Amino acid sequence: MRDTDRLVVVNTTPIVALSLVGHLPLLARLYARVVIPLAVQAEVFAGGSRGIGVQELQDAHWIQRMPLYDPRRADLLTDLDRGEAEVLALAQELPADLVILDERLARRHARHLGLPLTGTLGVLLRAKQAQYIPALRPLITAIRQGGIWLSDPLVAEALRLAGEMS
Repeated sequence: MRDTDRLVVVNTTPIVALSLVGHLPLLARLYARVVIPLAVQAEVFAGGSRGIGVQELQDAHWIQRMPLYDPRRADLLTDLDRGEAEVLALAQELPADLVILDERLARRHARHLGLPLTGTLGVLLRAKQAQYIPALRPLITAIRQGGIWLSDPLVAEALRLAGEMS
């Protein structure tokens, strides 16, 4: 169930979260072109002491790294971190069919800019619908145990949509 012509721009947290549960390649299975701005690559590579996502990103040759044509576009988004700002700027420049990011403020900006968006849970839900993964619940648990915050209402809605409410 791959979108053969869909170009997506991905932020740092979804890359780290999917790497944490061993499912970064889902992006390649679901989308035709996966692009990250250089700031997202730098954030992943800076990844702290655990370095989650570093090796996975290095191995993901199907992820295209792309500089901004006009970095000033990202400079205007001063209330976001550099990765989020570059994701939104790059999504506008390309233009992207979808933005994948999790942070609330960045999502608010994406909606304001009219960019279609989803997050890590949206990717996992789509992967389950395509039968690439058997269940969301254990992956959500592992992501949370790995230190990535997901709100209870968001998790409940994803589990409901996946038919995994108990």
